[in-house]
Amino acid sequence: MKATLLPLLLTPTLLFAQATPTSKGTTPPPGIEVPAADAAELKSGLDALGKDIDAVRRSANGNANRLALLPDVEVFHKAVRYALQYNEFFNPKEIAAAKAQLKLGQDRVKEVKEGKSSWVSATGPLILGYISRIDGSVQPYGLIVPDDWRPGDMTPRPLYLWFHGRGDTLSEVNFINGRLKGKHDFSTPNAFELHLYGRYCNASKFAGETDCFEAMADVQHRYAIDPNRIVEMGFSMGGATGWHMAAHHPGLWAVGSCGAGFAETEIYAKIDDPKKEPPPAWERKLYSLYDCNIIAANYGNLPFIAYSGEIDPQKQSGDLMNKAMADEGIKMEWLIGPGVGHKYEPETKKELSKRIDAYVAKGREPMPPHIRFETYSLRYNECKWIRLDALDQHWEKAEIDATLADEGTFRIKTKNVAGFTISLPTGPVPLDKTHPPRVVVDDQELVGPAVQEDWTASFSKAGGKWQAQPLAFGRAPHKHHGLQGPIDDAFMDSFIFVRPTGKALNEKVGAWAQNEFDLAVAGWRRVFRGDVRVKDDTALTAEDVANANLVLWGDPGSNKALASLLPKLPIQWTKDKLIMGAQSASAADHAPIFIYPNPANPNRYIVVNSGFTFRMGARVSNSLQTPKLPDWALIDLNTPPSELWPGKVTEAGFFDEAWNWKK
Repeated sequence: MKATLLPLLLTPTLLFAQATPTSKGTTPPPGIEVPAADAAELKSGLDALGKDIDAVRRSANGNANRLALLPDVEVFHKAVRYALQYNEFFNPKEIAAAKAQLKLGQDRVKEVKEGKSSWVSATGPLILGYISRIDGSVQPYGLIVPDDWRPGDMTPRPLYLWFHGRGDTLSEVNFINGRLKGKHDFSTPNAFELHLYGRYCNASKFAGETDCFEAMADVQHRYAIDPNRIVEMGFSMGGATGWHMAAHHPGLWAVGSCGAGFAETEIYAKIDDPKKEPPPAWERKLYSLYDCNIIAANYGNLPFIAYSGEIDPQKQSGDLMNKAMADEGIKMEWLIGPGVGHKYEPETKKELSKRIDAYVAKGREPMPPHIRFETYSLRYNECKWIRLDALDQHWEKAEIDATLADEGTFRIKTKNVAGFTISLPTGPVPLDKTHPPRVVVDDQELVGPAVQEDWTASFSKAGGKWQAQPLAFGRAPHKHHGLQGPIDDAFMDSFIFVRPTGKALNEKVGAWAQNEFDLAVAGWRRVFRGDVRVKDDTALTAEDVANANLVLWGDPGSNKALASLLPKLPIQWTKDKLIMGAQSASAADHAPIFIYPNPANPNRYIVVNSGFTFRMGARVSNSLQTPKLPDWALIDLNTPPSELWPGKVTEAGFFDEAWNWKK
């Protein structure tokens, strides 16, 4: 008896970026046939556990402590449900593992009913869970609790984040099974070791990146963690994450490390191979969202150790990043395992561990006197005491070089920056409290606010001149952190799919939108391991508008929510004509895709007719898991959707910094 399987043709897929692709099938691949007796037993166990979870939720009567324990139970139910429902058992041994996990879930839910929770006092390997703000799904993570930890221990301890490598069959069942047997690897005996599931295998990008910070916050809520002794590291696909997390969040870590793993897209994926069709200009520009070599200066803000096997083809990334850092005047700390390929060489691994431990013992420096930070997007806008608030132009390199020259003077140099904030960390202020500090920005001298605890000062540019005040945009939308696009950015935070209930203005558009909706729902579960929250256009609430990005499917005829917002959106859309900026097309066979601040709540997005934009064609390499569409696109529906595109993209581009059409 096989579990129900969604149609494969409607499911976006991806494969391991670090491996030569061996299949053009789906990922995860189809599983084995589950014997009828086992399937029946699993189904019965799921039903029983589900009823017990619901009973606890109903009887909790708002008891926050009891409700907070449920994700630690629900992770087992979800893991087995996904494996059974979507045909994701890949080996007969996994069936036994699933039964054991249902048993563990039953043991835990029984304790919760009795007002107990023995696992929260346990040491060693644990599986825990949290509810993600992105889609309301429960997500698992593995944690190794130090043997000498005891309940009530409030001594802050180090936290080592480990990002796993690629495994196409790394279902929740397999991840949980492996982590329940986990042992300390790199971390010191007194440290917590967090193993991210990362929403499967996406190199901790998009929702996988959000998972890192949500899981880490859950650990910090449960245990005392020293924020100055957090390590990020991984190998293979996890090594790619190691490069990425250090480059884009350089102010957070005591030390970062990568073992192999790609660091950019264009060279690694051989984008310019003459046998390949070159990417459109907007896609190439969007590589800068996750590429690390083009912001190599950021590695100067933290200790970072690269590792490569001497004969590993992925040493390519080490060579590339070594040069990129050298060009920025940074000497890359790089260990090479002699004579080995894609693995850690034992003695070199010991040396790596020794160096990491030394950096952890020293701890992160929250207030270094000098910061140099680069970015192409305000999605990544912060390093320790410097935050970028606005850019002159997204997708061009923005740079800030900030120095606390003495206790009364900051010296700042900027490029492509329209606004920034200095925010000193909690603790003694390293400034002279008798007078406001001088802040020299691009050779223009300004005066900051009076010095006090938790001192903060914002600066903005107007008419080419800097001023000691935040940017003033009034009610007009503007691009800022978390509201800067592109389309894929909407899926890094809470979102809801808004399903149309009416009749489309044009049948072809309605059918296309329905197909894209189905693909996006199925793809989200496969790629990011969650169930999309879906609401009818007639069922949206004020709470939905306040708390979620709204993904509106259909057209103004079929989707009432879209129709109500249309007068305040930057497009014209009737039964006959579709106008997007300078682009005009027949509405009978064209459709828009775009992201824009929600006119009903400018702090949230709306997205029209799109899920995440990389499709089945991205399966050949994780490095190709980049945004494929920018802020907007006009789609010709006379060309059917493909593995790469939702139809023929006749034109696509970016809105300007005020969310206006670019001229």
